[in-house]
Amino acid sequence: MLASSLLIGLLGMLLPSLTLGKPMRRAMQPSVGFTLVGPASPDTVLSLRISLVQNNYTGLIDALYDVSTPFSANYGAYLSKEQVGAYMAPAAESTSAVNTWLSENGLQARNISGAGDWLSVQIPVSTANDLLDANFSTVRRLAYSIPLDFADHIDLIHPTVSFPNAYGHVPALQTSFSSTPVENADTGPCNISLVTPTCLQWLYGIPATPATSHGNGLIVSGLVEDWPQEADLKAFLTEYRPDMDPATAWTLVSLDNGTDPQEAEDAGMKANLDVQYTMGIATDVPVTFITAGNDDNPTSDKFAEVILDTATYILGLPSPPQVITTSYGDDEDNVSEKLSNKLCSALAALGARGISVIWISGDGGVSGLHWPEETCTTFIPTFPSGCPYLTSVGGTYLIPEQAVNFSSGGFSNYFARPAYQDAAYLDYLGDTNAGLFNSTGRAYPDVAAYASHFAYINAGEETPGSGTSAAAPLFASVISLLNDELLAAGRSPLGFLNPWLYSTGISALNDITVGNNYACSDFTTGFNASAGWDPVTGLGTPNYPKLKAALGL
Repeated sequence: MLASSLLIGLLGMLLPSLTLGKPMRRAMQPSVGFTLVGPASPDTVLSLRISLVQNNYTGLIDALYDVSTPFSANYGAYLSKEQVGAYMAPAAESTSAVNTWLSENGLQARNISGAGDWLSVQIPVSTANDLLDANFSTVRRLAYSIPLDFADHIDLIHPTVSFPNAYGHVPALQTSFSSTPVENADTGPCNISLVTPTCLQWLYGIPATPATSHGNGLIVSGLVEDWPQEADLKAFLTEYRPDMDPATAWTLVSLDNGTDPQEAEDAGMKANLDVQYTMGIATDVPVTFITAGNDDNPTSDKFAEVILDTATYILGLPSPPQVITTSYGDDEDNVSEKLSNKLCSALAALGARGISVIWISGDGGVSGLHWPEETCTTFIPTFPSGCPYLTSVGGTYLIPEQAVNFSSGGFSNYFARPAYQDAAYLDYLGDTNAGLFNSTGRAYPDVAAYASHFAYINAGEETPGSGTSAAAPLFASVISLLNDELLAAGRSPLGFLNPWLYSTGISALNDITVGNNYACSDFTTGFNASAGWDPVTGLGTPNYPKLKAALGL
């Protein structure tokens, strides 16, 4: 909270002038407000990120849909990093004006994105107080303002009024089987109390044969202080994929001083679960684990920065891996609308490069990421699932599959429903839950996958893990294997999935029609799974043979 509070004091004073000496007051455009807590330490170093207005955001989105929509003449003709960068770059006058203003006030900006649309400035509180005749304070929520002169140049300053939570949303370790399994159902090699890769391969028809295509790849993004363990992966492969080389390893990429400790006490549940089930399902697809950020700087908001810096890193690669899966999220209202839009644009850029962006829907039912939440006045959408340019994954359990009750789903309050989501999907709702959600918002999840009682190894111990944190890497693995077959056939990978999923791909998914995600008003209010798309399991779960056939493979 400290960084945001200090920055708010800084931003209210830092932006008003392009002249030397004490800044002059200007007409300001205010943001949302916070409340005062107390004075800030003068030695604290503030780290600001200044987002410059991109010169052609509309063109980027048009290009994304052009290369991602089946039957488009350019379907699969993904953009290069230079082409994407040209859309995202700010106008030259924006860069010049903001850098001149900072320089004339004794500050030096650092470019932190390939396109130049993000700048970073560091300044201690004491210097800021002297320079700006300010008294910086720690706040819970307080307004900051951007001079109207810069309204056409600056999108936002971060961190200021957003405090996304990088911690606290770990895989659930228990799932209540509130629904009754179907008697005499064919469960094959599955034990629903401890689900293994063999079970999931049987359930979805996923091949165990190794991937072979050159250039195929899958990224698992890690957040602050959440690390997979090499010893745990080796034990997992030895136990559950004895047909694989137990020495199979991921490639490590470190961003923002991300570390890679390998002691048992450093084992991360999310990271271990994600790595073990991407590598244990997408056989021999090269996996990159991105470890981003550390906790050395308490004034830095890690969640948004890691999303941005991970996207920036991938966008800078000449030939990036084609799938990224992320198992972290937050309530949408914890992230400002401007910041949400800016981060969403980075995900759109990934899609334009031909990358399938896979994200958890969340584990709080209609209460966002707050399970359990016995009462609530409105449903809580999650971020970034509301972003239209990613594929959000909900959860199922039991065999035959039913919606699992923690599967987050609903409708964004920030993002409008995209064209690929036909309004007809909402017809079944009628007046149910009227007033509790934004019926015109982007609906999520898009798809689902099994999400309960995954057997994985953590700190040397077999542990059951549940959550959409299990479903997302599973679905990402399916897409990586399909990409492997597409590349082997000389075709482009799937890229941004949703336009294809909501048209051709829908027939190749298992429609889930039983279950709900009630998590509001004493667990009696929420959404129900139903025929077609629903805000619990989306379009359904993968059927590998049908997906392969739908792709003409």
